[in-house]
Amino acid sequence: MGNRRRVAERRKTRPAVVGGMIAVVVGGAAFGVYALWGGGAAADDRAGSSSSGADHKAVKTGPLSAVEVQTTATTFLSSWQQGKAAQAAAVTNDATAAGSLLTGYTKDAHITGVTLTPGTRVGDKVPFSVKGTVSYKGTSKPLAYQSALTVVRNKADGKPLVDWHASVVHPDLEDGDKLVTGESGTPPVKAYDRDGGELTTAKYPSLGPVLDGLREKYGKIAGGKAGVELDVVRGAASKKAKLSDKTLLTLTKGTPGSVKTTLSPTFQAAAEEQVTKQAKSSVVVMRPSTGEILAVANASHGFNVAFQGSLAPGSTMKIVTSTMLFEKNLITPDASHPCPKTYKLAGWTFHNDDDSEIKQGSFKLAFGASCNNAFINFAPKLTNSSLTEEAQQVYGLGMNNWAIGVPTFDGSIPVQSGAQMGASLIGQGGVRMNPLNMASVAATVESGVFRQPYLVSPSVDHRTLAKASRTMSAQTQAELKEVMQYTAAYGTAAKAMAGLGPNYGAKTGSAEVDGQKKPNGWFTAYRGDLVGAGVVQAGGHGGDTAGPMVAALLRMGG
Repeated sequence: MGNRRRVAERRKTRPAVVGGMIAVVVGGAAFGVYALWGGGAAADDRAGSSSSGADHKAVKTGPLSAVEVQTTATTFLSSWQQGKAAQAAAVTNDATAAGSLLTGYTKDAHITGVTLTPGTRVGDKVPFSVKGTVSYKGTSKPLAYQSALTVVRNKADGKPLVDWHASVVHPDLEDGDKLVTGESGTPPVKAYDRDGGELTTAKYPSLGPVLDGLREKYGKIAGGKAGVELDVVRGAASKKAKLSDKTLLTLTKGTPGSVKTTLSPTFQAAAEEQVTKQAKSSVVVMRPSTGEILAVANASHGFNVAFQGSLAPGSTMKIVTSTMLFEKNLITPDASHPCPKTYKLAGWTFHNDDDSEIKQGSFKLAFGASCNNAFINFAPKLTNSSLTEEAQQVYGLGMNNWAIGVPTFDGSIPVQSGAQMGASLIGQGGVRMNPLNMASVAATVESGVFRQPYLVSPSVDHRTLAKASRTMSAQTQAELKEVMQYTAAYGTAAKAMAGLGPNYGAKTGSAEVDGQKKPNGWFTAYRGDLVGAGVVQAGGHGGDTAGPMVAALLRMGG
């Protein structure tokens, strides 16, 4: 493919290196690259080389050249296409994991006739398309999808290698997962809303993870019969993250069983519409009197942040903190309680949003304004486990025992000390929640009792719902409603909640995230027998971002 050329070495003491032009075709596309022979390289690739002595081979460092990226990608893709799993794995930085997954691609997934077509390189990343055929016991179907690989330099020897992750083989794979084709262990299910309408992703795009979770939980008891599928089978790490197995291709359909959910078609449709208005938004709607989940929606359809997200909840956590302060008789809503501009705790200096302060005012005013230091300055009067115990005992959080019908993250409120304990009082530090958790918090305030949220009635499978070990007093509930109603009427939630009173309450939150310019915006609120909670990641203040989304859903009924 062209004339050979001679390239001069930079070091006069070493002979010149001759490179030959080669072309490797993968799936009909070609990469033109210069082969690198011996210890030398083309002159424009020598800048990052270093040597530890005359008897040691030079170890290349620095950024990868286009030639190195293309050569490595070509070697990997051509070997994979030819079914040479070991050879393809050898040009990755995890040959063992790569070899296992690539071998299973043919052996377990039964994918043959693979054609890999590289796209246009972007820096160190090379996208590629995959086409093949999945065959199992006389049944075949074509398979096509897009993936990508990234080339990195091995620090030990300087060689360019494919940075190995399972997602290189298929974008839906997490490390430790595998692809398997066969008779599905779990029959399909048809899920229905509370009115008997079928729930589909065509109608409700957010429900993909929910439908996967329903099948995993109820497929074997819902009366269906398994079909033949190509599935993502989750590994240990994915299961720990509560990810469900996923069907990528159906060769033969099974007979589905049926599962009825608590979702409301009206609220679900409205929630789907709301999350299309803001990127990275998630929302949940539920009934505090029963725990029934009426809607769940996420702007991103690949992961159910609303149920499984693990994010700092910011100032919405002040609801739980206030419950603890009221129960311990440390404060009342109308008691005078200043909020200083700064507060020092265990070597940290805490600030309020925009460096605001309340020199003279009530605790209710500080709650409504979401003034941080009015909460953090209680830290010396608390034990390291105070907030953890409050969240677990009254709100049923952080026990990892919710059974709603699909996978959930049930919140985390670790025991912390010093400044981290102070930060946890305002929903930072190690505290982690999602919209379902915070909707449950507001629901517990509204009803006075923790009722575990659920998507499928426990009568379907006779499972036991989680319970809190104790209930807040009527006085504490009244105090919480007072400060939340004040926030909805006059505080940071007033703009979003305008016109929704008088039987209402709300709390806003803004959670700082390292490396993120804007905070995550949180909002949780109740209106009569209806609760909503949402988050907009990297959106800004909760009253301006998640607030309008949640309030729009509360306006639909109460």
